[in-house]
Amino acid sequence: MPSKRSVIDKKNILITGGAGFIGSHLCDALVRDHHVICMDNFSTSTVANIEHLLQNSNFEFINHDITQPFDLASYSELERFKIKFQGIQEIYHLATPISKRHFEDFKIATVLTNSIGTKNVLDVAVANHSKVLYASSSVLYGPRRTDRPHVSETDPCTLDHLTPRGAYDEGKRFSESILETYADVYGLDVKISRIFRVYGPRMKIFDGNLLPDMINNAIDGTDIELTSPEDAKISLAYVSDVVDGLVRHMNTPVDVTVVNLGSDQEHFLSSVASMITKLCDSASRIRFEPSASGWTEAGLPDISKARQVLGWLPLVRLEDGLRQMIDYSRSKRRESGTFSE
Repeated sequence: MPSKRSVIDKKNILITGGAGFIGSHLCDALVRDHHVICMDNFSTSTVANIEHLLQNSNFEFINHDITQPFDLASYSELERFKIKFQGIQEIYHLATPISKRHFEDFKIATVLTNSIGTKNVLDVAVANHSKVLYASSSVLYGPRRTDRPHVSETDPCTLDHLTPRGAYDEGKRFSESILETYADVYGLDVKISRIFRVYGPRMKIFDGNLLPDMINNAIDGTDIELTSPEDAKISLAYVSDVVDGLVRHMNTPVDVTVVNLGSDQEHFLSSVASMITKLCDSASRIRFEPSASGWTEAGLPDISKARQVLGWLPLVRLEDGLRQMIDYSRSKRRESGTFSE
């Protein structure tokens, strides 16, 4: 269902979860050429991620919880974007509470965001004849298969929906179902980007995330403790590469729905930790302390569809990406008064 409204000046683009880690980088990429409406309620994100954009005439922030219905045409601050006449051309739906350390505090919000929230976003899309891209997750594929490490878009999504993580994991799968249903019923052009592990600046540095924790330990000179087997591996895609993939996916024809975005190359986790200590010029030791819950190795994305259809592949070298993360972490630690070297 292509937009029936003419673009008066620039595209109007809504980004839900736009103040989050990936969302804020997406705002940066799109605000150069388009009107960007960033919607967030700061439940697990921060205004610091978008503070540099608040004075940009192409950017507007709306503080709203998407589990409540909304009408963008009713916001006076958006009048300069001529929403009533031009509508919204594209919606990037990234909103969902994400906090590893405080996941339990946001379980109900996660369930509601991945059900009612997605429905509310799609209702806006129907009213505006908007294209919609949904930031889904690799968790839908479940643990790595024993027969082959890579997973493609045609592989079944087999996950245990009754685990403590079900609010997020099954929520992502249910949101995909809602999108596909709206596409069938209303003719919406929907895109589903299944995102694998992403890293880069603006990741929360004190939230229990793997790479920020390793960087913090290296900066402090304390042991880097890895709760995994010594031969554990990890794949990592830099945030700017993933944002490039999202934009390319949005611009594909209507018949391109599900695409994997991530790195199909993996590194030993110990090698990543060693690289971090080297870049930090740190004397931190690396220790392995496998946890009782075990280590689940995620599958690797088969990105042949992204290569062929989007012309996309990850370009940023791991060393360069980690260096950017380390610089960001040092800066944020100085701001918070936790810097020590």
